Amino acid sequence: METPDLAVARRVASLLDASPTPFHAVETASQELNAAGFVELGPEQAPTVPGRQYVRQGGALVAWVVADHHSAASGVRVAAAHSDSPNLRVKPQPDTQTGSWRQLGVEVYGSALLNSWLDRDLGLAGRVVIRDGDHTAARLVHDNRPLLRIPQLAVHLDSEIRNSGLVLNPQRHLVPIWGLDPDVPEFRGYLGELLSVDAGDVLSWDMMAHLLTPAALTGMGQCFLTSSRIDNLLSCFLGVDALLALAADPGPRIPVLCLFDHEEVGSVSSTGAASPMLGAVLERLNAALGGDLEDLHRSRLDSLVLSADGAHATHPNYPDRHEPGHQIELNAGPVLKFNASQRYATDAQGAAAFTLACERAGVGMQKFVNRSDLACGSTIGPQTAAELQVAVVDAGCAQLAMHSASETAGSRDPGYFLAAMIELLAG
Repeated sequence: METPDLAVARRVASLLDASPTPFHAVETASQELNAAGFVELGPEQAPTVPGRQYVRQGGALVAWVVADHHSAASGVRVAAAHSDSPNLRVKPQPDTQTGSWRQLGVEVYGSALLNSWLDRDLGLAGRVVIRDGDHTAARLVHDNRPLLRIPQLAVHLDSEIRNSGLVLNPQRHLVPIWGLDPDVPEFRGYLGELLSVDAGDVLSWDMMAHLLTPAALTGMGQCFLTSSRIDNLLSCFLGVDALLALAADPGPRIPVLCLFDHEEVGSVSSTGAASPMLGAVLERLNAALGGDLEDLHRSRLDSLVLSADGAHATHPNYPDRHEPGHQIELNAGPVLKFNASQRYATDAQGAAAFTLACERAGVGMQKFVNRSDLACGSTIGPQTAAELQVAVVDAGCAQLAMHSASETAGSRDPGYFLAAMIELLAG
C-alpha cells in the first residue's frame, strides 16, 4: 500500500473550515462543482443528457455525470454521505439572562458529546430567512468571531465530579454566555446587523454554534487530521473529489454524488436519506435518457451505493470497548462496516465490490464489527437500500472521538479512501 500524498488531507481540511453547517457544506461543494463545469438545475428544470449537473436543497445535494455511452438501463454508482454533524442549534426564542449574564438558548442536535463543547470559543453560522419586499430570501451567515462560550463549573463547586464524573443537563448546563448586560443586542437584532437589514425583516433562522479551532494535520509526522465535523464532511468532500475525478471519463455506469442532511437525527426529512430525493433524481435521469419503468428496474439491479461515513478506530485507552477480532487502526486504509441487525447495509455482494475496488486502487482495507454486547450506531445505508431497493455498502475512514466537537482521523486515510471511492464509482 503506497503512502498517499498528504495534499488530500490538507485540501479536505480547508473545505472543513469553510463549512460550519450543512448549508455551508453544500455551498462549498457547489462551488467545487461549478469550477469543474457542472451546471446547477433549478427546481423546475429537467436534466439534460449528456451532461454534468446537480441539484441542491438546503443542506442536501445530488450531482451526476451522464456521458454519451450511458443509456436509461445503465446502472449507477453512488457515493452517498451526510452533511450534518452533532452540534448546538439556536432556539427560535433564544434570548435569556441570568443576573447580568446575557445568554443564548440552544438545543442539542444529534448525539453530541456534550462535554466537548465546554470551555471552547464558539462562532455562529447557518441560514437566515429575511423579508425581501413581498417575498423572502435565504442568506448564509458565517461569523467566525469568538462569540459564545459554555464555562464548566469549577471543580471546587462540584463535589460529585470525582465520584460520578461530569453530568450535564442539556437544558440547564449548556446555555452559552455571549456577553454582559447591557452590551448585547437581541439575537434577531444581531442577525439584522450582520445582514444589514432591519431586525423586523429577520423572519426565521437555522443557526448553530461551531468550534473555531481550525482543522490541522497534527501529531508526529503529521499523522493525524484533527477537526470538527470529520463525521461526516470528510466523506462528503472526498465524494466531491471522486466525482470530479471521473467527470471527463466516467465508467460504464453513471457516477452520482448524494449528500443527505439530517442523518444524525434519523434521516426522516425532505432532504434526508428516508426521503425520495435521490430516487426522484434517478427517475428523472431515466426519463431524460428516454427510458421507461423497465429500464429503471434494470438500472437499479445493476446499481450500487457507497454509504460513506466514519468508522470507529480502536481507542488506545478503551480497547475493551471494541470487538477483539476486528481491531481498526488509523492510516491503515478504509473500513468496511458490517452489522447483522442491518445498522449497516453491507452484505457479501457489496463487500466483494468494495474489496475489489480497494485492490484496484492498491490500498489496504479493514473490517469493522461492533462488540455484540454494545449498541451499534447506524448510517444512511440501510434507509437508502430500503428506499431505492439497491445494493448498498457501508465504508469510511477510521476516527476517534466520533460526535465530539473536535474529532481525530488519520491524515493518510483520506487519500486511501478517495482512491478506493474513485475505483468503485468507475466500476
